Amino acid sequence: METILLVDDNPLRAAMRQSLLEGSVPTVVRALDAAEALCMVEIPEFAQGLALVITGHLMTGISGPEFVAEFRSRMPHVPVLVLTVIPDFEKEYQGISGVYFSQTRSPEDLRSLVSRVIGVRQKQTA
Repeated sequence: METILLVDDNPLRAAMRQSLLEGSVPTVVRALDAAEALCMVEIPEFAQGLALVITGHLMTGISGPEFVAEFRSRMPHVPVLVLTVIPDFEKEYQGISGVYFSQTRSPEDLRSLVSRVIGVRQKQTA
């Protein structure tokens, strides 16, 4: 089963994104913050089914780029989608592979992007 890990410390935004994605992907699991997400991926049963991580650029505690770099060092085959409305943030992720970026606010665009990223991953692992 493919799982999307949604890392978001804003309860309202996380609930909206989780609700939005649940109809288009098998399982969406929320982590309250980067620390919880990193703990979750250490559980082999959880990590096995992980297809995508969705996170924001601005996070409480650890920065988005720090989280993504740490996550990718642990799970280099799982892509990360970074969502933000901040312009020109992509440069902070230079040198980290497997990272996708979006500034979309449209639910349809987000669902479409998630489907494409998961589809790319499925082709790479097939």
